[in-house]
Amino acid sequence: MKKVFNFLRSMRFGIILLVLIALCSIVGTVIPQGREIAWYAQTYRSFHGYILLLRLNRVFESWYFIALLVLLCLNLSLCSILRIRSVVKAAKGETERAAKTPDTVRLTPEGTEKLREHLTDMRCRAENVGEATVWHRHSFGRYGTFITHLSILLTVIFGALALYTPTVTDRDCMPGESVFMDDGTEIHVHDFRMADDTGRLDYQSHVQITLPNGKRSEIAELKVNHPFSFGPWKLFQQTFGTAGSVTVTDLENGGSDDFLLTEQSYLSADGKSGILYDTLYPDFIRDPGGEVTLITITQGSYPHPIYQAETFSDGVFTPVLAEPGDELTVNNLRFRFNAPVDYPGIRIKHVSRLWNGALVAAFTMMIVGLYITFFYEPVLVKTDREGYAVLGPKPERMRIELGEELKEFEVWSKVSCSGTNGSRER
Repeated sequence: MKKVFNFLRSMRFGIILLVLIALCSIVGTVIPQGREIAWYAQTYRSFHGYILLLRLNRVFESWYFIALLVLLCLNLSLCSILRIRSVVKAAKGETERAAKTPDTVRLTPEGTEKLREHLTDMRCRAENVGEATVWHRHSFGRYGTFITHLSILLTVIFGALALYTPTVTDRDCMPGESVFMDDGTEIHVHDFRMADDTGRLDYQSHVQITLPNGKRSEIAELKVNHPFSFGPWKLFQQTFGTAGSVTVTDLENGGSDDFLLTEQSYLSADGKSGILYDTLYPDFIRDPGGEVTLITITQGSYPHPIYQAETFSDGVFTPVLAEPGDELTVNNLRFRFNAPVDYPGIRIKHVSRLWNGALVAAFTMMIVGLYITFFYEPVLVKTDREGYAVLGPKPERMRIELGEELKEFEVWSKVSCSGTNGSRER
């Protein structure tokens, strides 16, 4: 049991977990997440079954990714929180051991006083232990590793909260129109295209976010696997669709309205006459006899779109098929069928600013911890009436500095060679 506990808190286990999390993140970046099953079947024809079986289409929601995060939190907790007691205990024992360390440099009385003044000027903290005084410099440095581990733990926790607690909404957004969120945030879609100038499928939107306080983002490019963030909002290019476009003109009173239609709709001024929009087909075939065969599925765009609708007048429904540019007049209303309009389906994610701020704080804490670890190495200087000794993980810099400062006050010094103390007289 002890071996299991030691493995769970080991650096090796932590590195294994980080590597596995990194691999999952790479897969989740390469394979678009959250698409419809049909999209994966069409895009990854030969191995889409494995993608769905292993939940590679929703890596960050999979049980194994969540399990890896939980194990990483456990590892970091054991490495940091449970280790702090031993760090504090070791620091206390280190002070007692330092007080018992023999002097390595002997000083004159004037040199001893000069040493105390110099250590005070360096803002070293003095601690009296018996007849000796132990001076601590950068003693906070021994907690650098603890702060680093703790900050990584907090980053994982806050990152998980930012990943799994946001509210997610999928909205169809018509080009040139806006959608409004519950808090008053406006998301405006300027335009959308399904393919670039070379004909390669691109699925690109240009969007702009206006927050309730009036703060407005720049017009941003939104593409698959290239989300856009502003304030607490994050937008993803999720799906796409094609809407029918109909312009209705009132021939008697004047005026007209444009309608973008994605579902069955009844267009009428008085409720007694008008047209019932049914659906839009991407293509059709007309045989020599005039019969029309409707094609329901095409690859990508709508090459020859055709509208299916019904006119309603005097209590009679009459089925019609209309191509873009065709017009129908029902009583005093003229219906013009326009070219269909492609529109994006955008996934809108709202992330609490609390978790964003907490993540920034955790990253800042990590930087501070790393800086303390590498640049605040603790050093102890033990002094008494006769001289001093320098101790710590890397005491060489302090030894050189004190040696230069006090060389005229030295009586003799000892040198250490391969762990064996020797002495020389000066």
